[in-house]
Amino acid sequence: MKIAVDPKKCVASGECVAACPENAISIEDGMAKIDENLCDLDGICIPVCPNQAISYREEQDNDD
Repeated sequence: MKIAVDPKKCVASGECVAACPENAISIEDGMAKIDENLCDLDGICIPVCPNQAISYREEQDNDD
């Protein structure tokens, strides 16, 4: 599992950045970006996103 950002929903509001205790999220090019090396998968960022753009995803997303 990983935590991923849906680029279609993200508005770069910054709530996730402020909520992340690991400093694993930054805003880059108008979108939240999660550093997988820093993320501890606690999911604190998920409920604070006003657009529900952050969620748990499987490591291998195969778009069949």
